[in-house]
Amino acid sequence: MTMGTSRVRGPIVVTGGGTAGHVLPAIAVLEGLVEQGCAVGDLLYIGAQRGVETRLLPMTPFRHEFLNVVGVQRRFSRSTITFGVKLFAATLRTVGWFRRQRPSVIVSVGGYASMPAVIAAKVVRRPIVVVSYDRIPGRASRLAARWAVASAVAFDDSGLPNARHVGAPLRQAVLKIDRIADASQARERLGVPPNRFLVVVVGGSLGSGVLNDAVQQLLRDRREDTELAIFHVTGARDVWTPDSLVDEHGVWYRRAEFVDDVANLYAAADLLVGRGGASTVHEVAATGTPAVLVPWSGAADDHQRENVRWLAEVGAAVTVDDGDINGILAAIEQLRATPERRSAVSTSARARGEIHHRGGLASLVLSIGS
Repeated sequence: MTMGTSRVRGPIVVTGGGTAGHVLPAIAVLEGLVEQGCAVGDLLYIGAQRGVETRLLPMTPFRHEFLNVVGVQRRFSRSTITFGVKLFAATLRTVGWFRRQRPSVIVSVGGYASMPAVIAAKVVRRPIVVVSYDRIPGRASRLAARWAVASAVAFDDSGLPNARHVGAPLRQAVLKIDRIADASQARERLGVPPNRFLVVVVGGSLGSGVLNDAVQQLLRDRREDTELAIFHVTGARDVWTPDSLVDEHGVWYRRAEFVDDVANLYAAADLLVGRGGASTVHEVAATGTPAVLVPWSGAADDHQRENVRWLAEVGAAVTVDDGDINGILAAIEQLRATPERRSAVSTSARARGEIHHRGGLASLVLSIGS
C-alpha cells in the first residue's frame, strides 16, 4: 500500500462496524484513500468496543477509536434502553472530538457503530458520505443518507438520495488479484496439494450452519476422492471436527475459523461457495471467481438475495436457495465437471466487477474532503 502525502482540510473519519461485513469495507475505504494519495495520518477509524474491529484495526497502520455502543433489536426491550444510553454517551464524546479536530468529511459504512459519528457530524455540520454496498441498504445507511452530501453506492438501483454509482469498497489485496498468475503461490500458502480441484467454502465471520452441513455431506460423498480439495472457513459458530469423514488417502480438507488474508482464497479457488453478503458478492465480481452463492434467508429485507441476483441475472454466479444442501452439492458437481461453464461464469463476474477497480469511491471522498 502506497503511503500518501496529499493533504485534506482536516482528518477524514471512516466509521461503522460491529461485524466483519462492515469492518472490512471500512478498512477498504481507508486503503483506497491512501492508494489515491491521502496521508495515513489524515485518516481515523471509529468503531465499536465489542466488534471484530478491535482485532482487525490494530493490524493496520490506521489510527482508530472504539466507542462503547451496542446494537439494537427491532422490538422494544431492555436492550433498547441500553442502546439509547450508550448511543447518547458515545455521541457526546464524538461531538467533543469533532469540535476540536474539525474533520473534513465523515464516511459511514453502516452498522450500529456508525451512528455516534454520523449524529455528531450532523450536530457539528460536517459533510457526511454514506457508503452502501448492499443492493437494499441497511437501516443505519438509510438514516445517514438523509443527511449525506453523497451516497456512494455499489448498485445503481439502491434508491438512496444523492447517489453516486462508484462501486464497492474492496481491500487492495483483493483488487490486485490475478487468478491465473497468483494461483500457484496462493495454493502453496494455504498448503493445498497440486493438481486438485479446490473448493473454498466461506460462511462469513459468524459462519453458516447450512454451508457447514453441506461440507459435511460433501466429505461423506467424496471421502475417497483424490482429486478434490476443500478449504473450509467455518466462522465462529457451528465449528465441528470432521476427522471421521476425512480419508488421509482421499479428499484433502482443511478448516479455519477465520482467514485474515482472503486474497489467497480467491486466488487459489477453482470454485467458491459462500453466502450473499455484500463483501462476498463484490469480491467474487472483482476477482472473477466462479461461485455458488446461497443467500441467507434471514437477512434483513432479504438483501442477500438481492445482492446475489445482481450476479445471477447475468450468469455471473450460480445461486441456490437457503437450506437446499442437495442443490448446493449438485451445483458444485456441475461446475466442477464443466470447465467451460466455470470459465463463462468467471468472465461474466469479472465484467460485472469492473467498476470496483476504478477508484471512484476514494475520488468522491477526497473531492469532498479536500
